[in-house]
Amino acid sequence: VDRLAGDRLLVKTMQKLRTLLPMFLCGSVAFGQLEIERPVRPWEFMNAVGPHAAVLGRETGSFEAWIYPLKLLRDFRLDFKLNGRPMPPESVVRTVLYRPATTTLIYSGDYYAEHFLVRQTFLVPPERPGILILLEIESSAPLEVGASFVRDFTLMWPAGLGGSYGSWDDSLKAFTMGEEQGRFFAAVGALQAVLDQRDYGTNYSAAERSAFSLGTIEGTARRVIALAASFDSREDLEEAYRSLLADPQGLQRSTEGHYRRYLEDLPRLLLPDPDFERAYQWSMLSMVKGLVDNPFMEGRGLVAGFGLSKGAPRPGFAWFFGRDTFWSTLAQTIGGDQESAREAIRFIAQFQREDGKIPHEVSQGAPFIPWFEQYPYPWAAADATSLYVIAVQDYVAASADLDFARESWPRVVKAIEWLTSTEDEAGFARNHDIGHGWVEGGPLLPVRTEFYQAGLHVEALRTAAHMGRLLGEPQAVDYEGRFEAKRRMIEETYWLEDSGRYAFAVDLEGKTVDEPGVLLTVPMWFELLRPGRARRTIGFLSGEDHIADWGSRILSSESPLYGPAGYHFGSVWPLFTGWAALGEYRYHAAHPAYANLAANVGLALDGSGGHTTEVVSGAVYSPLSTSSSHQIWSAAMVVSPLLRGLLGLELDAPARRLEVAPHLPAHWDGFEVEGLRLGSDRIDLELKRSASGLRLRIRNHANQPVQLSFAPALSPSAAVTAVRFAGEEVGFERLEGFEDWHPGVRVQAPPGESAVEIQYQGDFGVSAPAPLPQFGRPSSNLKILAQEWSADGKRLQLRVSARPGRVYRLHARGLDLVEKVEGGEIVGTAVELRMSAAPSREYREHRLTILLR
Repeated sequence: VDRLAGDRLLVKTMQKLRTLLPMFLCGSVAFGQLEIERPVRPWEFMNAVGPHAAVLGRETGSFEAWIYPLKLLRDFRLDFKLNGRPMPPESVVRTVLYRPATTTLIYSGDYYAEHFLVRQTFLVPPERPGILILLEIESSAPLEVGASFVRDFTLMWPAGLGGSYGSWDDSLKAFTMGEEQGRFFAAVGALQAVLDQRDYGTNYSAAERSAFSLGTIEGTARRVIALAASFDSREDLEEAYRSLLADPQGLQRSTEGHYRRYLEDLPRLLLPDPDFERAYQWSMLSMVKGLVDNPFMEGRGLVAGFGLSKGAPRPGFAWFFGRDTFWSTLAQTIGGDQESAREAIRFIAQFQREDGKIPHEVSQGAPFIPWFEQYPYPWAAADATSLYVIAVQDYVAASADLDFARESWPRVVKAIEWLTSTEDEAGFARNHDIGHGWVEGGPLLPVRTEFYQAGLHVEALRTAAHMGRLLGEPQAVDYEGRFEAKRRMIEETYWLEDSGRYAFAVDLEGKTVDEPGVLLTVPMWFELLRPGRARRTIGFLSGEDHIADWGSRILSSESPLYGPAGYHFGSVWPLFTGWAALGEYRYHAAHPAYANLAANVGLALDGSGGHTTEVVSGAVYSPLSTSSSHQIWSAAMVVSPLLRGLLGLELDAPARRLEVAPHLPAHWDGFEVEGLRLGSDRIDLELKRSASGLRLRIRNHANQPVQLSFAPALSPSAAVTAVRFAGEEVGFERLEGFEDWHPGVRVQAPPGESAVEIQYQGDFGVSAPAPLPQFGRPSSNLKILAQEWSADGKRLQLRVSARPGRVYRLHARGLDLVEKVEGGEIVGTAVELRMSAAPSREYREHRLTILLR
């Protein structure tokens, strides 16, 4: 492009081709569109992980290395000397580039006319236990490149190896490591490596760092560092190490191909907001990279997340958790990765206790110690058992995998029996003396039973009944009856009429605990509550005291129990932001639902390489210092509320039923889903919205019809004039929401292409932008607390909360229908709201009234 500067047209053409090239090279999924490139944040977590190994570090270039379940080293770093002058890597690292298959750091340093550029790419092949670090080096003057690290050869917490040792092997050009029993071996080095320094200790001096040189380079060069391990023999280690170095470019191509094929096999979303598309893809990648193959355990399981060990052999939460697994598989099944969901569910289920309880934690070190017998962590939670039942049925509903249902049924029955054995006086599975629900500590405890746990217990009975009917099992009738009884009892036990909301818990004395918080939305996820009561409860959770710009706090910032850094009593978790978003969509509270979903989308793209963090401060936008930066269930809470909530997709593959009930924000004109999985079949959906109607095009790739339920949200001002399917008039059912209504259309979509068309007039709506603030800043976005329509659909009153001294613009659909705006004005294509008074961090309520013609 630079050489063609004299021809502007040719330059523009070449620039366009350069932009499109990754799309042609990588097939239908453009890796270039998924790149996240930005300046380095010295404090930010950086990783590259796969099923067998992990690089966990900072964007400064320092990292620790794991080949599961073994930690090899820590504080690994490159060392540079430009013409003899040291160039500390943390001071010359400039840019980080995250791609689906790799993570790259770019270093650039200079001294007067001398300069160098180094690209360091981390590659973790999915098919073998090893790590590659690819270096591309350019320098105008002699540049010495080396590497150093601290040997930290140990098993993952809480197991241990005892004594270990390290030495330099000149034939391998590598440091090798081992331990006294001769079971574990590792190596780190490069073909051009030369010993520089090894760790040692004497009575007079000691050094913990080991180092090797990669030579002095002037011009351009490539170097490859390999990290390998063996759990068999020294000979096997040498073979693994040499095979990594034999064809690093081939391994890079195969790794990129692996993740490209993974993305291509997922449903493809085409959305008006490309950030939502990218967040969906990155979140699916984030989850599948949590699927770990520990060679000492049977099968592959989902770990909870990744973070630095911080001086101990615990890499974040990179071991297996029951509840984390099941909340994550609910996203994988709807997101199209049903195979990973099945593996993850089956992995945890194998450890079910004899009495039916499902474990909470299974360490990767468990095969080496009496984990289940002598440690308290495996059985610390109560909710993993009910979530297991829910997850099995959800997978079966998406996949129609009846063989897995039959395989799982005895475990499901045992899980229900265990839950029954823990029931309290009201008939709900207890927490006290049994296991925590979600809240594990802090001032919200002690309680007898959380509303969260009670809701999961009720849903487990419903899903067990559904699975039992599907399999023809006699227990299904009993489960159905118990579900109906407990669904009624949850209202009697937890509804607080005086407060107008549900209780957080029942305490040890049997009294309800009135502490409104986001945990109340979990039973809403499963639509277990009375609609009017759920909607009133959501009203308490829609203000800024509950919803920060980056997600929902566990409880109100105005509560006397609130602490902004409180892990269980004030912080923001993307996990329960996702709970809230989907629960709010279920009960037609689309404004707070969108704000919560948009927060998680922003976190996915603003965090560490497409990964969503575990927990954020409740006061300002900043991850907590204890947060696990790549948390699997946080990624799940982009996918579930986006697909199940905003797009309104629900699958019942055994019955060949598909539900599409979207709540499109005002500024969206539709969406496309290509390759939605319904069992073994694929379906394409294309929804287009105009001022006069909606058209849903269905392409059924199977040779059998699909039972389709289409129920899009319309405003109370809208009147449907006609509904057609395949060109023929059909009827519809009016489904009432609270701030909307849905024309419900049920049709049989034949093989091939067909379409549902809904014509209407008078549809109007608004939506509030929900961007993330800068790091360290408090909330400032407009919060839509409620919208109230007049009976004739001609008057909309919005109750909003905003910061004084600011101007807010709301997206509007159907602006030509507006006759008058009170409390704001129309500016261009938006409704503008100017908050009076001096600027302040305190939010104030405001009413905006819109009158339609």
